[in-house]
Amino acid sequence: MLSKYDEFPVHQASRPFAHIPVTDLSWDDGYYFGVFSPDEKFYLMVGARVNPNADMIGAYAGISLAGRQYTTRLSRCWRRQMDTVIGPLRFEFLEPMKTIRLVLEPNDSALSFDLVWTGTAPAFEEEHHSAEIRGRVTTDQTRYSQPGVASGFILFEGKRYEVTPEKWAADRDHSWGLYADRKPLGGHREFLPPRVIQGIPRALHIWTMFKAGDWSGFYHIHESPTGAQVKLNDVFSTPFEGRFYKGWDTEVVHLVSARHEMRFQPGTRIFSEGTIYLLDDQNRTWTQYFKVAAPPHVPQTHGYMLGSWKDGGTIHTYHGNEELAIEWDDFDFSQQPFDFTVYPSKDGVAVTGAQASAEFRLTTGDKLHGVEFICWTELTEPDGTKHPGFAHFENFMFGRYDPYGFK
Repeated sequence: MLSKYDEFPVHQASRPFAHIPVTDLSWDDGYYFGVFSPDEKFYLMVGARVNPNADMIGAYAGISLAGRQYTTRLSRCWRRQMDTVIGPLRFEFLEPMKTIRLVLEPNDSALSFDLVWTGTAPAFEEEHHSAEIRGRVTTDQTRYSQPGVASGFILFEGKRYEVTPEKWAADRDHSWGLYADRKPLGGHREFLPPRVIQGIPRALHIWTMFKAGDWSGFYHIHESPTGAQVKLNDVFSTPFEGRFYKGWDTEVVHLVSARHEMRFQPGTRIFSEGTIYLLDDQNRTWTQYFKVAAPPHVPQTHGYMLGSWKDGGTIHTYHGNEELAIEWDDFDFSQQPFDFTVYPSKDGVAVTGAQASAEFRLTTGDKLHGVEFICWTELTEPDGTKHPGFAHFENFMFGRYDPYGFK
C-alpha cells in the first residue's frame, strides 16, 4: 500500500511506509505539544500516536485551567488516511523541526484552537531509550525534545485566549519505537512468569523544557532510590542529559551533571518549588529555580492508560468508528491528591486511577495526583545574570526515595 511518504527517498526498510518491520502491538509513533501560561494558569496539551499494527491513530487535546481539566479525545483507523489529521484535529508541518501549525476546528466539544508552534532552539535528540524483561526487549525508542513559543488563539466555552510569544511558552517531543506494554493490547502479566527485577529501579524522574529571556533548553534527570544517577533498565534509561541554547544557535551550553533541592506539598509527593544546580562542560554552574503556578495536569485523561476512554479502551484501541470517534470529559482536579476511578473496561471491571497507573506509579498512597507542572522559572548564569521565564516541569516520584525521605 503506497502513501504520500513513499514519494521521498527516505525508506529504511524494503516495504512501503504503510508497513513497519516489527509486529509488536507496543510499537507506536507520535507527538506531544504543550502551550502554557503560568500567569493565566492555563496549560494546553495536544498529542497523537499512531499504532500501525493495530491500524489506529489516537489523539487528545486537553486543557488545565487553574485545576479544571477538560479533555477532547479523538480516534480513527490509520491506513484509510495516512496523514496527521484526525477529524477536526490536524498537525501541519510548515517548516519541519521548527514551525508547526496545530488546529482543532470547531467541533461538538467546548474546545478549539488555531496555533503556530515555533521552536526557539534546535530539537535535542535524547539518548536512545532501551529496557528488557526476561530477555525480551520492552523499550527500544528514539525521542527528541524541543522548547518553543506559540501564537494564535484557544477558544474554550466561548472565551477566546490570545496566545503570544511574549506571554506564553511552548514545548514538544516526538518519539517512536517500542515504549511500554499497554493493556489491553499488551502487558498481560497475569499470563507470564513473574517479572524479574533487572538492574537498578527508577525512583525519581525530572523532565523539563523552558524559555527564560533569550535562553531556552531541555534536560532530564533519573535517579535510583538512593539518589544515584545511574544507567537504568527502564523506559527512561538515561541518568542525565541536556542542553541550553541562547537564541537558535548563537550560544550552546552542553550540560554534564545536575543536583536538585525540591520541596513538596506537605504530606504528598506533589512538587511545589525547587532549585536545580547544573554543571556544564566548561565546569561552570548554572542555577534554575522553579515555582509551580497551578495544580498539575493529570495525564490519565489523555487516553494512554486502560480506562481513559469511556468505553474502557485507550489511545490505541478501536472505538466503534473507522472514520472518527470523538468524546470529551471535564474534571475538577483543583484539590490534589484525589480519589479517581477510570472508565470500566469492556469486561465491566472498574479500576481505580492508581491501579490503572500502576506501571507509572503516579500516586500518593492510593490517591492520584498530576505530574505535569507549569512553572515560573528563573535561570541564573554562572556570572550571576538572571533570566525570568516559563517552564514545563514533569516530575514523577516512584516508591522509596531516600534523599527526600519517601518510603
